[in-house]
Amino acid sequence: MAVDVRSVQSVPRAPGALPLLGHAWKLWRDPLGFLNALRDTGDLVRVDLGTMPMYVATSPALVREVTTQQARSFEKGRLFDRVRPLVGNGLATATGEVHRRHRRLVQPLFHHQRIAGYADVMSTRSLALAESWTPGQRIAVEEAMAEFTIETLAATMFSADIGRPAVDAVRRDLPIILKNMLVRAASPKFLDRLPVRANRDFDAAAESLRRVIDEVIATTRRSGSTDSPDLLSVLLDARDADTGEALTDTEVRDELVTMLFAGTETTASTLSWAFHELARHPDVEKRVVAQIDEVLGDRPVTVADIPKLTAVRRVLDEVIRLYGVTLLMRRTVAPVELGGYLIPEGAEVAFSLYAMHRDPGIFEKPDAFDPDRWLPERAAGVDRHSYIPFGSGNRKCIGDAFSWTEATIALATILRRWRLRPAPGHIPKAAASAMAHPDHVPMIVEPRDG
Repeated sequence: MAVDVRSVQSVPRAPGALPLLGHAWKLWRDPLGFLNALRDTGDLVRVDLGTMPMYVATSPALVREVTTQQARSFEKGRLFDRVRPLVGNGLATATGEVHRRHRRLVQPLFHHQRIAGYADVMSTRSLALAESWTPGQRIAVEEAMAEFTIETLAATMFSADIGRPAVDAVRRDLPIILKNMLVRAASPKFLDRLPVRANRDFDAAAESLRRVIDEVIATTRRSGSTDSPDLLSVLLDARDADTGEALTDTEVRDELVTMLFAGTETTASTLSWAFHELARHPDVEKRVVAQIDEVLGDRPVTVADIPKLTAVRRVLDEVIRLYGVTLLMRRTVAPVELGGYLIPEGAEVAFSLYAMHRDPGIFEKPDAFDPDRWLPERAAGVDRHSYIPFGSGNRKCIGDAFSWTEATIALATILRRWRLRPAPGHIPKAAASAMAHPDHVPMIVEPRDG
């Protein structure tokens, strides 16, 4: 029996498009609300970026088609084309053979033996952060977590002296870039040329970050200091097992910038939301702290403790479900049947993990913070393809174990010592960037021992 495959012209279109701008205005004004509402239109929805159509898969089944079952029919799409001038041709943006070669070279940096070594740095940095606070101190948690993740990643990336300029540049420039990246990537290209403050700040920050990292790489090459265990030295020494080729300095820079983007905002946002949600749910916090005390006693967190801190893992899983990756895009390299429609070659197809993980057809009370939904007896009822916090298929984030380890160590270390309580005057709201990160999380530090 023949299957009725409909024309792409019949894909239902999201409401609210404007002349010339299409849905870009709605995406700019309320990206999270807009993406979350698309499932009401259908499993596959047309969204116009200016005059260019983009087809958004809203169901786990179609997302799985794009990321795994028909992955060979897709390449990185417009979002990555627009980000490539900023981050270069690293793993996040590379396609085809370049992606496969770089993944082979970079994968060893995240083997479990190396993660164990990074865990020592993460534990030391977490202790230093916890010891820097004083009782009654008011802190901006999102700023503290951003600085912590930047410093921790930089400590694993660069030797302390040579890498200091890069660390300073990342702290200065990365927040500016992340703030504007999603809207810039999804907007019509002609808007880039408008002489507005956001464009000037974005371009200047991107140029500054690339220039400083190039200088650090050149300095490391000249000094011959490629025998230290940092990520920069490992990348400079990496050789393809098949060809013996090394990465060029530009390729090393692109991979370092990619790691900075992938390894800072994700973890900082997750930790900030975790402290906020735990403060709002003291019963959950009490159980988490009890398990931390039981597992650790009086000693620091080690990598061997990570699998035992199951309550911490459930909190992190729930936070990432609620505040996950905003938008990912692919481009068809051949005609593809998707959801009963024939999508032509060269079409842009997107999906939102943030929206998918809040689907009421998958998760009971999807907007509620409920870490116990990840208890084995309850999680067994959730299709494993419905929760993919780090993506899936050959594009799954290569640094997921690094992020889980860092977030677990930081949360356990800080919660043992401090109770963080919301400061009056502001309720955190989700803002769209690569993640649905919090706009501001002011909290008061109280000693855990009362």
